[in-house]
Amino acid sequence: MDNSTSTSVSAPQSAVTGGKTLTLRVWRQETPQNEGRYEEFKIPYRRGLNVISCLMEVQRNPVTADGKVTTPVVWDSNCLEEVCGSCTMNINGKVRMACSALVDKIMGDDGVITLEPLRKFPLVRDLTVDRQRMFEALKKVKAWVPVDGTHNLGPGPRQSQADHQVMYTLSTCMTCACCLEACPQVTVDNTFIGAAAISQARLFNMHPTGKLNAEERVRGLMGEGGIQDCGKAQNCVEVCPKEIPLTTSIAQMNRAVTKQVVKDLFFDEDESRGASGPG
Repeated sequence: MDNSTSTSVSAPQSAVTGGKTLTLRVWRQETPQNEGRYEEFKIPYRRGLNVISCLMEVQRNPVTADGKVTTPVVWDSNCLEEVCGSCTMNINGKVRMACSALVDKIMGDDGVITLEPLRKFPLVRDLTVDRQRMFEALKKVKAWVPVDGTHNLGPGPRQSQADHQVMYTLSTCMTCACCLEACPQVTVDNTFIGAAAISQARLFNMHPTGKLNAEERVRGLMGEGGIQDCGKAQNCVEVCPKEIPLTTSIAQMNRAVTKQVVKDLFFDEDESRGASGPG
């Protein structure tokens, strides 16, 4: 290794970044009962930084911009490649995935990036929230195929290429909560299940085996907090990081719910007449 190479490898970070820094403005709140506040951190700028990388810098050196030692920021993350959906937060006022939020694309002229937790979910600490309502919504619409997989069932039913293409797109949902955070109908204290669960109901009702339980999923959308609470704002499809056609799913399931309501209305009436006998 020559001297020039050796020097470049061992150069200090300030020399590599040219001394340029960015400011990370983070919402801090130890418990839901505590009063929240913002803390600012200076982060050495590097090309290709994402928000998670900035938070890791704070974790390594939890000192605020004014020199005060503080606790490391608490946030959720896992895959770091926009698959798990756990690192969702409000970044500069817009809900998005922190792992795919590149500093070069989101940082303003002032060099400040503001991080806040999701506001439609109960706060746990700092940027971490409790997203249990999303999993409860999936339970409500029975977003699974109830097949016993403990023994060989043989080849499954065939799917058309057109259905398979739609189903694959719907299956990329990672329960990230972007759609719920952007939805004006979702609040901390209501029960609206949101676009993600509605779209998953459509996915499993398209499944060749899942169709056997289609009515159960449709009825799951008919109760309190169901599809009737959707205000058709279409914010969900605008913020979905996977570009899932959520509004199409809502329209399709709205049609299925309407058909089920009509079916219940007329078939129940016919059955009651038949049970009462002639005359």
